[in-house]
Amino acid sequence: MSTYKPHEIEEKWQQYWNETGANVTNEDESKPKFYCLEQFPYPSGRLHMGHVRVYSIGDVVARYKRMSGYQVLHPMGWDAFGMPAENAAIKLGAQPAKWTYENIDFMRNQQKKLGVSYDWDREFATCSPDYYKMTQQLFLLFYERGLAYRKNGAVNWCPNDQTVLANEQVEEGCCWRCGTEVVKLDLEQWYFKITDYADRLLEDLDQLQGWPDKVKTMQRNWIGKSTGAEVTFEVPEINESLTVFTTRPDTLYGVTFMVLAPEHPAVRKLIAGKENEQEVTDFIERIRKESDITRTAADAPKEGMFTGAYARHPLTGKDVPIWIANYVLMDYGTGAVMAVPAHDTRDFSFARQYELPIVRVIAPAGEDVDVSAEMEEAFTEDGVLVQSAEFDGTPNREALVKIADSLKEKGIGGSTISYRLRDWLVSRQRYWGAPIPIIYCDTCGTVPVPKDQLPVLLPEDVVIDGASNPLAKSEEFVNTTCPCCGGAARRETDTMDTFIDSSWYYLRFADSKNDEIPFEAAKANKWLQVDEYIGGIEHAILHLLYSRFFTKVLHDAGMVNFTEPFKSLLTQGMVLRDGAKMSKSKGNVVSPDEIIEKYGADTGRLFILFAAPPDRDLEWSDSGVEGSFRFLNRVWRVVEANVELVTSHPAVNVSDSDAKELNRTLHATIKKVGDDIGERRQFNTAISSIMELVNKIYAYPETADRGMFAHAIETTVKLLAPFAPHIAEEMWRMIGHEDSVHHQAWPAFDASALVLDEIEIVLQINGKVRDKMVISASATKQDMEALVNENDKIKELIAGKTVRKVIAVPGKLVNIVVG
Repeated sequence: MSTYKPHEIEEKWQQYWNETGANVTNEDESKPKFYCLEQFPYPSGRLHMGHVRVYSIGDVVARYKRMSGYQVLHPMGWDAFGMPAENAAIKLGAQPAKWTYENIDFMRNQQKKLGVSYDWDREFATCSPDYYKMTQQLFLLFYERGLAYRKNGAVNWCPNDQTVLANEQVEEGCCWRCGTEVVKLDLEQWYFKITDYADRLLEDLDQLQGWPDKVKTMQRNWIGKSTGAEVTFEVPEINESLTVFTTRPDTLYGVTFMVLAPEHPAVRKLIAGKENEQEVTDFIERIRKESDITRTAADAPKEGMFTGAYARHPLTGKDVPIWIANYVLMDYGTGAVMAVPAHDTRDFSFARQYELPIVRVIAPAGEDVDVSAEMEEAFTEDGVLVQSAEFDGTPNREALVKIADSLKEKGIGGSTISYRLRDWLVSRQRYWGAPIPIIYCDTCGTVPVPKDQLPVLLPEDVVIDGASNPLAKSEEFVNTTCPCCGGAARRETDTMDTFIDSSWYYLRFADSKNDEIPFEAAKANKWLQVDEYIGGIEHAILHLLYSRFFTKVLHDAGMVNFTEPFKSLLTQGMVLRDGAKMSKSKGNVVSPDEIIEKYGADTGRLFILFAAPPDRDLEWSDSGVEGSFRFLNRVWRVVEANVELVTSHPAVNVSDSDAKELNRTLHATIKKVGDDIGERRQFNTAISSIMELVNKIYAYPETADRGMFAHAIETTVKLLAPFAPHIAEEMWRMIGHEDSVHHQAWPAFDASALVLDEIEIVLQINGKVRDKMVISASATKQDMEALVNENDKIKELIAGKTVRKVIAVPGKLVNIVVG
């Protein structure tokens, strides 16, 4: 017998698949389509076990769907722009492009060693001019539709990476990429108006039936829709008004002060010329250096200063002192809040700290409350209004509407909706990104680059030293000609957030060679939506929300006929070792190359799919890897030992009991594996059922029908093919087939084979199990009662007792009640 040699087998079949174009997308219109996509990686240089897990999951689904009669699109590309390449340029002196493409070559080779069935003909990198030309076209589309605009404002700034960050890229006050504490700077930047789509992004979550509830909840919370009212407070001193958003207009009569974010544009006017101007200015500058997370943390100290100015209460006309405080952010709401300390815990604490008035305007229903009594804590429950003029005695839930309506009638506010979501800041002060296709002309103003002049190419004469934006220092890049008047002009030197590149890449795979437009509508509409999208839950807000936004904009522009990009979403868990995520710093990394070298790719794939359900974290186990290797050897041996028998294809006869039992197990396994891959995405239980089938094959008597035995072995090879493609391909050829196992039809299960001739039932006396019995599966209640009456053990146990009742449950049990 030959020995299972994974390295020889895997290299052989990888070369064959590559030379024959085995994985090129088969666009057969007679078949239903299936688009399987794993989130494309950043080419950092090496694959890790998390990559292996996500690619193995995707490949099982893609291979199964091909065998199930679908035309499958299963592509791969590279999310190749971003800071790591620039950091490498600074550290190693290598150009970002050279570093990036070398990493791509290495990682592509690793993916091929895993045997993943990608259509490499559709491969692209987002840093290629062919791709970012199309990204620039889409930027111009957003600009033309009024969704891309430039404004000055306080932005998140990473001092280490020397670039701005969107709100979503700030994690616990630090840069999502490098972990440096983020500060605030005032800069003029480009934004996308994602807020225009807030309602649709929220409402359409309900149609995403194939998405995990956790991800949808995260997006709902990030969008943060709140129903309330806007209230206008006049500030006579500066002849302006301040608008606040509140979810509690019922407490309006309890406002005793206002609080503005230190960054609010009105603050400078309010403190101008006052004695405390410098003191307030110093406070503002100190607070601006703190992260939003620090400022709004529940346990963070609440700090504030009085501006010396007053607003006019819209309903009472009383003066309301205007403060600034660290816990109010310009990015949320209007940057101004009305403070009702009697009915808000945070306002109560602030009022106590700075000895500000506390006025109760809601009291418990049916209770006499001394409204002048000092409150020990904020009253935040429902009740009725007090000290609220004509609204006294109104239940506060009714007052929410009535006071909002009153504000609207008076022209000083009214009901409205607010969102936590803010427009997407897309400018980045870095080199390695898609240049924003905008020109600034002193005569013509802001001018989009004509589409026939795209792409705006990245210059190669830049010096990347980390000190500032390299593009701004390239005269060749900056200085240009205005396309409108022909005069001297300047290029925009910011590049786009790399999340723009990944917000539409799934569409490009449908038409990756198009050099005129991002994609043809017909091709996108054929392949999209993505039927199964696989990747980490860490992208729940950033990438997935942005991709949904992009798809809706493209739909509105008539470029696609769908509004959601991903029909089904599978978020795989992490790969852990010793209870912790694998990382170099922890010294617990297992290299995919190491596993492939020692055991082969099929073993690595099988283990990582078998060790845990895909959506759970997976604990690495060296013994588990060895167990997977032993299983593949076990399958190899039974195939090798029976090559002649299987090749001869003897007729199947399931008349004897052993053949019937193996046939039943075989068809139960076919059904189980198909359901687990195709519907439940539970690959671990699918593999477990194949292992049980192999055990049955090994236990099958030599005297039993040989045709059934051969058929079970051949079918096992097919069932194993999506999980361990190399060994399955080799064994398929060993048993006499000339075409690929991956081109075979997925085995169909026979429901009639699952029906048992005999079953085992439980025999009970007064509800306690006393014996078991094998009977005909078709036995009726009367048959079961008669059989039990003939059971010697039961007869002995009930001798001398009165049988009061016999309960027979077909297919399960008989319970005899005795007295």
